[in-house]
Amino acid sequence: MQRLRLFSFLLALVCALSCSAQAHDDDYDKALFEPKVPAPMLEVLKTLAGKTTTEALKDKNLKVVMKITVPDCEYHYGKDMSLHAALDLVLNGSKDPVQLLNDRYIFISGAQAPYLGGRGFLWFDTVDGVGLGGFFFQPTNGEPTPALSVFSRQVKEPVVTIDHFPVTFLQIMSQWAAATHMPPITTRYFLNGLNKRVLLEHDEDYCVRADGSVAAPNDPCQQQVAYAADVDETAAYYLDKIHYATNGTAWMLGPDQTAWLHTRDQSCGGVLDCRIRVTREHTHAILHLPPPHAHGRR
Repeated sequence: MQRLRLFSFLLALVCALSCSAQAHDDDYDKALFEPKVPAPMLEVLKTLAGKTTTEALKDKNLKVVMKITVPDCEYHYGKDMSLHAALDLVLNGSKDPVQLLNDRYIFISGAQAPYLGGRGFLWFDTVDGVGLGGFFFQPTNGEPTPALSVFSRQVKEPVVTIDHFPVTFLQIMSQWAAATHMPPITTRYFLNGLNKRVLLEHDEDYCVRADGSVAAPNDPCQQQVAYAADVDETAAYYLDKIHYATNGTAWMLGPDQTAWLHTRDQSCGGVLDCRIRVTREHTHAILHLPPPHAHGRR
């Protein structure tokens, strides 16, 4: 069954990439990712295609590339450890094959962690010299759970949104999340090169269909938008409590947040648009960000 899921996942990856326009490959701000991974080093990584993740982790070039692209930070995965150590726990021992997609993108994955449902992946663009990754697990220490941390040491921006990432990376991450049974809406963070954990807000519009049409106001998708706003508000509250530390922990919910939720629900009643708007405004206020756009940009 596991091999069948993996095969289905790989087919979906190939379809996602072959069906997307090549123009999308350059539709992001490459200047955010510095320093670039030297092209010759990434070209060498192409030779890892077909090998297992465990075999790939022994490669000296991959270790150097990971030093450039994986934040050198402490991470709380059951206990404090480096992010590199956490990745080793979920990747080392994995028999997932290293994938080379469109002769350009390298994808490495694993779910070998012995606890908390940990799993992760690495993604590299051999043309642009960019590296990103993700780590998912289910914290049990009172913080928002489950949680996905997207990361790149190359990005030093204090605020990051989904729009900052390459479209191809988002497609691959989405397919990986579905294949590993990650909840469609879950707490999301970004670990940056400043060794800070920031909110990766759900600014996607779940009410825009694949053909570009917009669902009716009473469509169930509005519940998804409202739930995503709640998830982001809770994550923002948590991040403020831990001062954006990559290994911070805090118990939820505090009395101040509970009081705010009560006030919001009384003010908005059952009107979802009001709840979504007020929640997003509160999230941005917690994070000291400008007021949000009308919900949904994707």
